[in-house]
Amino acid sequence: MTTEFGLIGRLADWCRTLPANGFEGIGDDCAVLPVGGDEALVFTADLLIEDVHFLRRAASPEELARKALHVNLSDVAAMGAHPVATLLSLALPADTVRSDWAERFARGYAEASAEAGVNLIGGDTTASPSGVSINVTAIGRAPFACLKRRDAARAGDVVLAAGELGASAAGLRDLLAGRYDTPLACLHKRPEAQVAEGEWLGRRGEVHAMMDLSDGLASDLVHILERSGVGAEIDVERIPVAAGADLEAALCGGEDYKLLLTADEAAAAALCRDFEAHFRCPLYPVGRIVASADPLVRWLRCGRPFAADWHGFRHY
Repeated sequence: MTTEFGLIGRLADWCRTLPANGFEGIGDDCAVLPVGGDEALVFTADLLIEDVHFLRRAASPEELARKALHVNLSDVAAMGAHPVATLLSLALPADTVRSDWAERFARGYAEASAEAGVNLIGGDTTASPSGVSINVTAIGRAPFACLKRRDAARAGDVVLAAGELGASAAGLRDLLAGRYDTPLACLHKRPEAQVAEGEWLGRRGEVHAMMDLSDGLASDLVHILERSGVGAEIDVERIPVAAGADLEAALCGGEDYKLLLTADEAAAAALCRDFEAHFRCPLYPVGRIVASADPLVRWLRCGRPFAADWHGFRHY
């Protein structure tokens, strides 16, 4: 059976002999292109499909436009970069063009882009026989030395989450139950990329690995472990569960778009103090990186390991 990341891995293997043309290889939230002067551009693309990633009846065109933008800005932030531009491609069924849906989406995307200070520089539109498809490519820029990758976690690092988790998954439950306007449903429909936080963390040398939480901590952390060749121990009592959510939603629900990072143990406490002073919200230490031949998460409760089959969103 094909899995999402198995397919990505095979595609990467098949393309490995192609000219790199200056780009770093696949494996992080964004592709990286050094451009000289100790600067780099980063590129990411994300696809949102009706009835897979969103319900059109449950969200306004403006909300969908904003979400499509912010889930891509989140990948740029996860690299420690500043977003500078996007490309937008849309596949639209006829009813969205006959009504004002498409125009409202376009206006909403322009307003969200202006709010984020990110220019729209191109894209494409086409007809769709069924359902809306939205593809955004985001481009960011950063000093090369400030870029954060998934392969930089080290044994002894503290694992930190840059916000409470599980609110989006709890909001999705409300949407699926037909409760479209609850506070949690609104949080699910209006994610906020941690752009300023990502840039700030990018400048901190004690921050080693970083990514954003799109599929859930239980799955996303494993990407860092696999790339870094380490394991992790996570204290479930320290998981910052959002009000209205539960532990499973916080670990497995996904679409929180908070930053997940590892930092040098000796500097982690000062990093947390500085972050809270700057952003008026905490970084949450949830565990530590351990030396391990297997990229596994060891779950702890009251300091003792226990078995749990937790994983985040799976496309296939």
